[in-house]
Amino acid sequence: MADTTRSTDGGNGTRARGLEVLRDPVLNKGTAFTAEERRELGLEGLLPAAVESLDQRARRAYGQYRDQPSDLARNIFLEAVRDRDEVLYHRLLGDHLQEMLPVVYDPTVARAIETYSTQYRRPRGVYLSVDDPGGVERALSNLGLGADDVDLLVASDAEQVLGIGDWGAGGGAGIAAGKLAVYTAAAGIDPARTVPVALDVGTDNGELLDGPAYVGNRHARVRGERYDAFIDAYVTAATRLFPGAVLHWEDFGPANARRILDRYRDSVPTFNDDVQGTGAIVLAAMLGAARISGTPVRDQRIVVFGAGTAGMGIADQLRDAMVRDGLTGEEATGRVWPVDRQGLLTDDMDGLRDFQAPYARPASEVEGWAREDGAIGLREVVGRVRPTLLLGTSTVHGAFTEEIVTTMARGTERPAVLPISNPTDRMEAAPEDLLRWTRGRALVAVGVPADPVTVDGVEYSIAQANNALVFPGIGLGAIVCRARAVTDPLIRAAAEAVAAMVDTSAPGAPLLPRVGDLREVSARVAAAVVEKAREEGLARVPVTDPDRQVRDAMWQPVYRPLRAL
Repeated sequence: MADTTRSTDGGNGTRARGLEVLRDPVLNKGTAFTAEERRELGLEGLLPAAVESLDQRARRAYGQYRDQPSDLARNIFLEAVRDRDEVLYHRLLGDHLQEMLPVVYDPTVARAIETYSTQYRRPRGVYLSVDDPGGVERALSNLGLGADDVDLLVASDAEQVLGIGDWGAGGGAGIAAGKLAVYTAAAGIDPARTVPVALDVGTDNGELLDGPAYVGNRHARVRGERYDAFIDAYVTAATRLFPGAVLHWEDFGPANARRILDRYRDSVPTFNDDVQGTGAIVLAAMLGAARISGTPVRDQRIVVFGAGTAGMGIADQLRDAMVRDGLTGEEATGRVWPVDRQGLLTDDMDGLRDFQAPYARPASEVEGWAREDGAIGLREVVGRVRPTLLLGTSTVHGAFTEEIVTTMARGTERPAVLPISNPTDRMEAAPEDLLRWTRGRALVAVGVPADPVTVDGVEYSIAQANNALVFPGIGLGAIVCRARAVTDPLIRAAAEAVAAMVDTSAPGAPLLPRVGDLREVSARVAAAVVEKAREEGLARVPVTDPDRQVRDAMWQPVYRPLRAL
């Protein structure tokens, strides 16, 4: 961004002139520049004569958006708007959030990431290379931002992007930028105070390595000590240059996601949405399901299908909720049954990851259980356990069959079924099937937007277990109170705030708030996080009125006066 200062009256001052102003998306207002601004900034003759309002520009841009032939084309169009005019982009997104969220983020962002290199237009944020760890601090310094100029960095090595796997440097850049768009739209985090970070450690995606257009490092993923040293160089440089910023980790592989979080979480305000955010939104859904079904949290029986980083991160939060409801840690862990590619995880298996091992069932417990190809499959587990909650994080499309779901429903009056894998073609079951198979008894949340379903004359609103209901508010809350760390109590406070926003008494009511209400949801989540940080002694600034402090901190997409310096 050109040399710019912000004045106390909300306006900005800049030393940029002429085309330099128009080429800076943070400064550019296009036809909204006033006649006085055009004279001062050297813009006379560089714009059409009309002086338009932001409302006018937003209406025109929305019409252009609607004219695009596909969601991928709409994503590309919006990114082009973002490249020209940050305020206009965020105004569009805020005005049409429920419609545009699936376009700027999941599921369409996955398709945009797959074409990142072939559709490459301009850089956004920073691209850090494992081949140049000594240059990490220099690259971050090249942003030209001071110690108090950055609130949030979102970093990804793109090993496990959404449901599409390893997409290298483009995946890291694309998913980090997409995440930040949601942070701003939902929680009002100032986009000028955020940085997307692509951690380019190579890729194991042969299609990228063999393709002529790939823009990242052309070698296999670096692992082990070199990888760890690179991550440490990033954290060290980021925290030194931007000591008040929150570090968000996104779409790391299972071997690294939890390990990195555990390494830094006690010393840095840091957060992993895949591990913690997904767990928080499922916890909120479980709390809602418990209220509807009348089954106390401590009495839940939970089968997790997909025992990777996300699935077991969720299990951790559900287990902790059962402990808070009266169980011992051992008792709560014993109420979770993890199922992965090798079937039900048991303690005699080789190769269990450290986050899976606590949940592995004793081999002696399942000696008489039926096996298929040597594994105890999901069907057998559901038949034996009769779970109250069946969670899908496997990305195995159709895994929750009618037989499995009806078996579950015979053992519990209001089965909670949460096939939250995405995109749609990787979801374990469709909500209309779940409700039809159970005659409307299933309590359903899915990972993608879904239309209401009518069964026996009752319309059921389908909750979207979208992390966007929690992670923007967690980030905003941590920023507002300058939290020393993002601890488990703060994550729980976020989940409980989300759950409290739903009236579950109405027939067909969703388990979670509407994604269209993200701005209000995020404000309430952030206030709950700030309050909990105060209680836990984690706030580094005075907290007097969490709700007011949060709402006052939320950036609004409006054009501010721009003066020449």
